[in-house]
Formats: sequence, C-alpha cells, structure tokens
Amino acid sequence: MEEVIVAERTVKVGEFFIGEGQELALMAGPCVIESREVCFKIAESMKGLCARLGIPYIFKASYDKANRTALNSFRGPGLQEGLRILEEVKRRFELPVMSDVHQPQECAAAAEVLDLLQIPAFLCRQTDLVVAAAKTGKPLNIKKAQFMAPEDMGNVCNKARAMGNSQVILTERGTSFGYHRLITDMRAIPRMQSLGCPVIFDGTHSVQEPGGKGDRSGGDRAMIAPLCLAAVAAGADGLFLEVHPDPEKALSDAASMLPLSGALELLSRARAIRHLFIE
Repeated sequence: MEEVIVAERTVKVGEFFIGEGQELALMAGPCVIESREVCFKIAESMKGLCARLGIPYIFKASYDKANRTALNSFRGPGLQEGLRILEEVKRRFELPVMSDVHQPQECAAAAEVLDLLQIPAFLCRQTDLVVAAAKTGKPLNIKKAQFMAPEDMGNVCNKARAMGNSQVILTERGTSFGYHRLITDMRAIPRMQSLGCPVIFDGTHSVQEPGGKGDRSGGDRAMIAPLCLAAVAAGADGLFLEVHPDPEKALSDAASMLPLSGALELLSRARAIRHLFIE
C-alpha cells in the first residue's frame, strides 16, 4: 500500500484531514438543534451537495446555546437529548459530528458522541474548559474570541498541547468593531496558521450583528459569500457555515444564516479558489 504523506499543519477528523494541502473542508448545520427533523433535512442535503463537490463535510449543531442575547431565547434540547440526536445524525448519514461544549463537566459525555469538540469564541480563554476538552483526546475546533488578536491564540493552543492533544483547529469569526459590528481581518488566517494549526473561516458569525436587534442578534447574510471567498483566497483551510432550509424561521441567528438553496453556488466557487492552492 502506498504510504500517505500528510503535512504537519493538519488535523484528522473521521476519515479525512483538514489543513495544509488538503481539500477545502466544511463544518455546517443549523445554529442550534431545533428538532430531529430539521437536523436530518440539513444533514441529508449538505451531505449530498458535498459529495457532489468532493468536499469533506462535518455536521455541526449546538445542543445548547449558552450565550444567547436574552434570557428567554431558545437554547436547544440540552446535553442528553442533543447528543442523542447528533448520534442519530452520525449513524444514519455516516457523518462526523461537532457541537459546542460550554462547561468542563460536559466534555467527557460529549466526546462519547462527537468527532470534534468546539470551544465557543467567548470561552476560548477558559483554561478549565480547554483543558477538559483536550483531555478527551478528540480534535478541537477553537474559535478565536472577538476581542483577541490572532497571535494570542497561541496561548490557547498551548493549553491543549500541554494535555498531549495537538489536534487543534482554529476558527476566525470576526473581531468586535464598535457597537453591534464585527469586522474580518483576513491577516488573521495566515497568522493563526503560523501557530501550526489549520484555520477555518466562519462565514455566518462573521456577518452577525451581536445584540443588534435588541433582544436578539442581527446580521447581513448578503456578505457571507464575499467574505467566504476572500477568506479562501487568503488561504483558509475550510469554512464554517450555519445553514437552514428557511433562515427567517430559524430559532437562533436567523439574520445571519445561509439558506440551503445558496450553499451549492458558494461552495462551488470556494472550492475552485482552494484548488489554486492545492493543485
């Protein structure tokens, strides 16, 4: 059997690698688990689309959105029921699955189901959370906080590596820029890659307007495609997208989610740009 040579700046998730020299990867799904049926619909649609394009796909959905704008905002089904639904998605569609962890005590149970544990941006400096997630041995996707410089993520990576886990992916999701505004600095992508990690670009949270509608966040989904394409041109190793069959009816991040109907065109263009780097 021919030996497979993999570049150093890569992370294995399921049966594929994300990072240097690899195909553009995709992490996508609803912002929060709204129901089993919505998750199934999105997983089936995105799996077929990604298979058509040859894009490695990870299904993402949060079992608990702990950082909602208002107290009465929908948070999801919670850890136990959420993991049960994610396990169904994983088994039925043969997909790797990812979700957020918010507390150290969640990590062990989450790691029994998830192929990739995600550390939310606001929590990336929480040492106990990063350490607990790293100790599971599962790959981590750590989002850069909106208030942090890209190079400062090196300290976050080192917390995971000190636990013996070097399987760290970093995600760029915009930087705070005045009230209700985020701005994306594409220089963050190569700077975080210089830390030895694959870098994903979050195209939907980057267009979010946190708290912009008073009791919920706003957003400008028209800017998703321009930012994603610019990020891939800047060398991003993959994209993170929150998608929904009917974004206006989504129970979380409705204003910044990508309609399923728009995914094919965006990913086709992004993949073409990525192939300028890997061919």
